[in-house]
Amino acid sequence: MNNNDMMEKEEIFSKVLRAGRRTYFFDVRSTKADDYYLTITESKKFTNDDGSFHYKKHKIYIYKEDFSEFKEILTEMTDYIIDEKGDEVISERHQKDFKKDYEIENSPVETNSNKSLESFTDIEFDDI
Repeated sequence: MNNNDMMEKEEIFSKVLRAGRRTYFFDVRSTKADDYYLTITESKKFTNDDGSFHYKKHKIYIYKEDFSEFKEILTEMTDYIIDEKGDEVISERHQKDFKKDYEIENSPVETNSNKSLESFTDIEFDDI
């Protein structure tokens, strides 16, 4: 049995999340002692100058003894992000109509009378 056959034999349950250029693989695998653990693999597609492409992969292993704390911290971190920034995606890679701050500042703002106005926001250091 070659190494790839052994890897296939280890997979017990899998889910895939496709997210743009990234794909996340969640795989339940079996240890030599026939216990289970989780691997999460991020695979990101890169295009070369000649049009060919390649993938970079990053993998983490999570074992049962760490599930509770891992889940607790993951929930805490994701809740913090949603509480602080909301669940709206504000990234030019994820929204076709996303405008960078410098694009908005440098583009004229039109009013109902079609006059161009300059936009300015006064920011206090306490706001940062």
